[in-house]
Amino acid sequence: MKSNTTSLRALCAAAVFAGLGASAWAQSVEVQGAWARGTVQGQKATGAFMVLTAKENTRLVAVASPVAAVAEVHEMAMEGDVMKMRAIPGLDLPAGKAVELKPGGYHVMLMDLKLPLQKDTTIPLTLTFKNAKGVESKSELKVPVTMAAPGGMAEHKH
Repeated sequence: MKSNTTSLRALCAAAVFAGLGASAWAQSVEVQGAWARGTVQGQKATGAFMVLTAKENTRLVAVASPVAAVAEVHEMAMEGDVMKMRAIPGLDLPAGKAVELKPGGYHVMLMDLKLPLQKDTTIPLTLTFKNAKGVESKSELKVPVTMAAPGGMAEHKH
């Protein structure tokens, strides 16, 4: 019985250390000021915004939320005199450099919303990152819903 107890303890310790490693890596991308724009009845799309700072070169490769059938990383950019928005396959996060996802620039697009996003609620949002070695990690967020950018972030209509 003693060897079973020892094996069980070793297995539990390994699981704890493995969990700590994944959690610690997920924390290598700091997320600040996350928010999602509220919607009105019948509106099927909105944006989510934040500032991401990675400790090492990393890439935001996917986003997901149960409130939307489709969640994508988008960019808005001028092409001639026309502002265009499009999905991008990922967003590079250079080591130590803050990358702002904001209205009128890079952002998370939530489409085919399953319900209106009401002010003063929160929505779950999962960010998937991949580091330079190809290792993926996820960051689970609870993002506040507001009708306008909180204190000082650039505000543009989406």
